[in-house]
Amino acid sequence: MIEIKNYIDGLFVGYSGSNSVAVYEPSTGKQYATLPDSNSADVENAYQAAKKAFPKWKNISAEERFKVLEKIAHLIEMNHERLAQAESKDTGKPIWLTRKVDIYRAAANFRFFATAAMQFSSESHHTTGEAINYTLRQPIGVVGCISPWNLPLYLFTWKIAPALAAGNTVVAKPSEITPMTAYLLAEICAEAGLPAGVLNIVHGTGASAGKAIIEHPEIKAVSFTGGTSTGAEIARIAAPMFKKLSLELGGKNPNLVFADCNLDDAVETSVRASFTNQGQICLCGSRIFVEKSIYDDFVGRFVSKVKALKVGNPFDENNFMGAVVSKPHLEKIASYVELAKQEGGEIACGGNRLELEGELSGGWYHEPTVILNLKHSCRTASEEIFGPVVTIIPFENEDEALEFANHGRYGLAAMVWTENLKRAHRVAEKLESGIVWVNCWMLRDLRTPFGGVKDSGVGREGGNEVMRFFTETKNVCIKY
Repeated sequence: MIEIKNYIDGLFVGYSGSNSVAVYEPSTGKQYATLPDSNSADVENAYQAAKKAFPKWKNISAEERFKVLEKIAHLIEMNHERLAQAESKDTGKPIWLTRKVDIYRAAANFRFFATAAMQFSSESHHTTGEAINYTLRQPIGVVGCISPWNLPLYLFTWKIAPALAAGNTVVAKPSEITPMTAYLLAEICAEAGLPAGVLNIVHGTGASAGKAIIEHPEIKAVSFTGGTSTGAEIARIAAPMFKKLSLELGGKNPNLVFADCNLDDAVETSVRASFTNQGQICLCGSRIFVEKSIYDDFVGRFVSKVKALKVGNPFDENNFMGAVVSKPHLEKIASYVELAKQEGGEIACGGNRLELEGELSGGWYHEPTVILNLKHSCRTASEEIFGPVVTIIPFENEDEALEFANHGRYGLAAMVWTENLKRAHRVAEKLESGIVWVNCWMLRDLRTPFGGVKDSGVGREGGNEVMRFFTETKNVCIKY
């Protein structure tokens, strides 16, 4: 049994309370670690360490910050296999995915923002004959970063790296469901020479450790990724305190397939966009809308490919899907499949929990599931399931496709499949979405803004957007 500890002021330390949280391996359903359910006293200790470290970290040069963050990136790469194994064990996702995407991206996040620290610039405005105005962008101080369970190291570093690059010190909370790689990252940061107190990692539940970070009066900015209802509660607490908030929340993303698309590419990529990481990615395209003239052809090809997907032991590289993250989440997914049947849906494939044998018999597995014959406005097609369940619905024309796509409370990402350049631009402009991929999915450039509209969040991450979030803007006007 592994005992995960908090990382505060450069040390692995105990915690103030007596409650602990069990950590389970999704592929087997067995507990393999415990972590502290930290409270406000632990967050206060982390804050004091970050406060003490801030003046020196703020005032070192961008080049010095670059050296430390670049070394962290290098050490993540040096520990690639160890981290990949830990991530698969912690999340249930297949090992090929953690090796190919999660750990690689975590290193890329640190490297990108290490470089960004040296390139981040401000503006000046010249008023002829009168004055010059220039903008200072200064670190905020101690900031809070709270990350989700689905892409643990990937999204933990996505927040921490820019916060540190901008000159802040951090109190961070990873998900209590998937904490292991954040725990290992603390070791890497210490080895890289990150000064004590610059990054502090406090483990625990959202109701205890997370809430303490949000409520702390001197933590002036919070970056959160997670569920929309949790984001609303964070905003309710933080708004009267005038904290800066970045909230990357839920998604129920439309995938529009027009008759003039490259059908082979559309089908192949749509399968990946539906079921990668067991559908547990906020960017998955779980609402597929297909033009009627190609609907039957698309469904036939799509279902055939989905039936061929292998589900099982995440450490077997032949399996495309592993286990979902927890037993409660598996039950939630199963409940939506039952709801779809009540709403008149036809299960084209999947629809069942999977029970494996031997060591994996207690694991949390679900078949990739495709549902037909539902209305675009029904609950199954509108609410975020966050699992391996997709709906496929036909549309008549472009206007109806946009009506279906823009229905609902979310607006994070969308896909458009068409070879018509005018349509691509026209539809992309009209989609109520923070991100639109045309003839692709998850093609990411770290310089671009990332985030959603409507109930998918507030603010943007990535590139200069997140560097601006983690700094305060000051205008200086000098009269000639």
